[in-house]
Amino acid sequence: MASEYTTIAVAGREVRLSNPSKVFFPDRGTTKLALVEYYLSVADAALGHLRDRPTTLKRYVDGAGGPPFFQKHIPDSAPDWLETVTVRFPSGRPGRLLVPADAAHLVWGVNLGVIDWNPWPATVAALGTPDELRIDLDPHDGADFAAVRATALLIGDLLSEHGLTGFPKTSGSRGIHITVPILPEQDAVGVRRAAVALAREAQRRAPDLATAAWWKEERGARVFVDYNQNAPDRTVASAYSVRPTADARVSTPVHWAEVPDLDPAAFTIDTVPERVAAHGDPSADRRSAAGSLARLLALAQHDEAAGLPDAPWPPNFPKMPGEAPRVAPSRARQSS
Repeated sequence: MASEYTTIAVAGREVRLSNPSKVFFPDRGTTKLALVEYYLSVADAALGHLRDRPTTLKRYVDGAGGPPFFQKHIPDSAPDWLETVTVRFPSGRPGRLLVPADAAHLVWGVNLGVIDWNPWPATVAALGTPDELRIDLDPHDGADFAAVRATALLIGDLLSEHGLTGFPKTSGSRGIHITVPILPEQDAVGVRRAAVALAREAQRRAPDLATAAWWKEERGARVFVDYNQNAPDRTVASAYSVRPTADARVSTPVHWAEVPDLDPAAFTIDTVPERVAAHGDPSADRRSAAGSLARLLALAQHDEAAGLPDAPWPPNFPKMPGEAPRVAPSRARQSS
């Protein structure tokens, strides 16, 4: 029996949407078509964070309740109007990634099961030099959202001290993301080095609140400032992405004045379209605030001169120059 489908007319194209009544969020009954309608309602704002950026497809073919998988290669059978770019991953393997150019690209992705969008921090014009530093604040072991808010405010102050401007958004889950527009002068290794320095400085300023510890056993009930989201090939969910939570939360840009009272549950597929229509995107003009990483890199140099090794890299990377031993402290003690 042929599957149910409909056709969405958007951006001058007709995009086929299979199984539009398939439930993607079972606790809410939200369907694939409803997800498409959400993205169409915020398309201009969402595309402002996706356009010109290679974007990995994170596909939830069984909806938000099922496990996702990352698709890092657009097949040759894809429509010829899709904008794509061929990139080279840290492994050396090439891949053809989507570059969302208009709302038709969003519909095409949702049809494949995309719920949230994961763009690179660099544009197709300068793949090797990111124009964003991304800060992911992740509460650990009992740290509550009040701690996340406090850490975000601390990070905002530290960025200002170092000549940079951060743009906060809810992660759509338990944390806060801060996007920092930067001049495309450093490769991903250099951007990550600056992020490590920032995370360590946050821990020095508020050791009971924030941590730069990569190993979970060392974090305690603190907020992890995840510097490794800036490693090559790492991505975070973009602004206005729906997240695979039971209540269909949305990763939503906010003003700094909103952070002290921020409630991530207030931003969902139901509420964000009205917010965008009424107030626009607080981070729409972020590129005009692009700054240099020079001061953070000077802080990194100071830390290195004081004997601090590079922080551990994600496990899929080879051992990197200057990196501390990549072994959990408890295991290191057992083997000593």
